Amino acid sequence: MYLIRRLLSWRISNPVLSGLCRSFMWMLAGAFVLSLLLWGSGLKEQDLTMYTYLVHGIAAAFGGLTAGSRAVNKGWYQGALTGTFYGAIVLLVGFLALDSSPAGIDGLWILAAAAIGALGGMFGVNLQKS
Repeated sequence: MYLIRRLLSWRISNPVLSGLCRSFMWMLAGAFVLSLLLWGSGLKEQDLTMYTYLVHGIAAAFGGLTAGSRAVNKGWYQGALTGTFYGAIVLLVGFLALDSSPAGIDGLWILAAAAIGALGGMFGVNLQKS
């Protein structure tokens, strides 16, 4: 019984990696909801820009929250790293898949994702069980 419980409770111990996994799970859920919204309503793809940024912001915040709760201290640092990596990976996927050229505003997106992740990390480090 202990072996089954141990196998089913697989956990990533690295705070940044676990935060990135949680960020991408939230992004997947948000993209699914936006797809349903696009399918079920009269919205066009051009109208989803604000909602897309909102989904990415929520994903970076929850990734930072997870990273901060897994970290022993310096939750803001772990959350900022998670947000930075999240923003860089999203931009890299957009660059490779959509053939979009990188611009100066993309650096601002990475800084915004880092700030949102750091804020989530500050809250996450205080959610730890003592």
